[in-house]
Amino acid sequence: MAGSIRTALVVVDLQPDFMPGGALAVDEGDQIVAPIRDVVMSGRFDVIVATQDWHPRGHISFASHHAGRRPFDAIDLYGHEQVLWPDHCVQGTSGAALHPEFPRDWADAIIRKGSDPAVDSYSALRNNWNQFGDRPPTGLAGYLRERGVTNLLVCGLARDYCVKWTAEDAADAGFKVRFLWDLTRPVDPSSDDAVRRDLLAKGVNIDG
Repeated sequence: MAGSIRTALVVVDLQPDFMPGGALAVDEGDQIVAPIRDVVMSGRFDVIVATQDWHPRGHISFASHHAGRRPFDAIDLYGHEQVLWPDHCVQGTSGAALHPEFPRDWADAIIRKGSDPAVDSYSALRNNWNQFGDRPPTGLAGYLRERGVTNLLVCGLARDYCVKWTAEDAADAGFKVRFLWDLTRPVDPSSDDAVRRDLLAKGVNIDG
C-alpha cells in the first residue's frame, strides 16, 4: 500500500568478541543480549537485519598490523582518524559468530562488514573511508528500500561506534530512525553525551 509504514530492526554486532571475556569486550555487553532477543521475537517488525563484523586476518584496523602501535591508539588513515583495535571478529572464528543465544535463522538478512583488508566498516550502511575518499555502500539501504522499509530501530554494540554510525547513516539515507539507547553499550562511557548530541543533530530519535 502506498504510504504504508514498514519497520525494520537492525541488530548491530552481537558477537562473542564484543562480550565480556572477548577480544574487544564491551563492558556489560552481555546484559543486552536477552532483552534484544525478546525484541527480536516480539513479531513487531517487517524485516530484521543482523550485522556481523567480519575481518580478515591482518586487517588494517588491527593494532597488530602497525609496528609499534597498541590497541586504542589512533592513526590517520586516508585523511581520517582510525582507532586501532585488538584483533577481533576474525572471519571464521568463534568470536566472530552471531551470538549463540539467538534462534537459528532469526535474521532476514545478515550484513557482514569490515571484510576489505584495507578499509574499516563501522556502519551497517556504508564502509568507512577508503583510499579514494569514498564510503562505499554495503547494500543494506537498497535491500531495505526494496522491501518498503521506512522506519528503522537500531540496537547492539557498540553504542559509540557501530550502532551510532549505523543510525546516522540511516538517517542520512532518509529513513526515520529510533536508537534504542538501553539496548546498546559503549566502548567509552564518557562519550555518551557527545553520542546523544550527534544523533539528535542527525534527526535520530533516542529511546532511553
